[in-house]
Amino acid sequence: MSNLILLILCIFLGIFLRKTKLFPENGHLALNSFVINISLSALSLYYIPKIVLNFQVIFPVMVPWLNIILAVLFFTFLGKKMKWSQTLIGALILCAGFGNTSFVGIPVIQSIYGDSGLKTVMLVDQPGSFVALSTLGITIANFYSGEKNSVSDILKKIIKFPPFIAFSVALILNLMNVQVPLVIDEVFEKLGATTVPLALVSVGSQLKWEKLDKESQPLFWGLLFKLLLFPAVIFILYFIVLKQKGEMIEIALLEAAMAPMITAAIIASAHQLEPKLCNLMIGVGVPLSLLTLSLWYLVMKYSGL
Repeated sequence: MSNLILLILCIFLGIFLRKTKLFPENGHLALNSFVINISLSALSLYYIPKIVLNFQVIFPVMVPWLNIILAVLFFTFLGKKMKWSQTLIGALILCAGFGNTSFVGIPVIQSIYGDSGLKTVMLVDQPGSFVALSTLGITIANFYSGEKNSVSDILKKIIKFPPFIAFSVALILNLMNVQVPLVIDEVFEKLGATTVPLALVSVGSQLKWEKLDKESQPLFWGLLFKLLLFPAVIFILYFIVLKQKGEMIEIALLEAAMAPMITAAIIASAHQLEPKLCNLMIGVGVPLSLLTLSLWYLVMKYSGL
């Protein structure tokens, strides 16, 4: 219950700080930078070495990759039917193709499964969401905006990205069965603990609701895909077809149902892919996802599978 209260309180604190101008303009950028480069790196170094690697870890890792691949297929087809512009299709692919697996995912999963659930979140977020966004995401943004980034440029960004470096080191420690000294491990734990409050305040400070105009139809389809259709695919595939069970699979489903990723929306906006729609996907999608996540949790728990 305390984690749920923290989640709601921090989001509203972020909104309050922005509305009252107690938060500097674009102050969320500093929070985002700390969370992404320091907090998430610390979480990887704390949790990844402790994960028991087995066949089942592939299921959470694959969620973000399936998300963006299916988003490309869905919105390319729908965009042609609806006669949408290339920029609109690109915006929907990026905003609905990546879930908020860390900024919203970490506090939500922690509130339900406790600290043990964060091990699975790191699998979804690092080799899943981050690598998919840094490769397919950037490529899609470049394609739909007409810009070009070389493969070498993309690879350099990935290799130099602190969370990726931390994840790689943590994975090596896991594979080599190296025990991190307790003092260092406690430092990683305390730095990682900053993720939830800072990320949620950042999310709250970025939530903006704008008047709907021509964006209403694509907003509906974007959120329908991200919050309902894609999680339904994961539920059917993982629980019914592949008959998987357990905490890791449950977390994979909930991560599939997360709101659109803020970073993906920022990338889309920076490439001039319908910035207003991108903002609405976040502003409407994050609070709405708290309701749809509750729905998926109930479906998962009472489906009898």
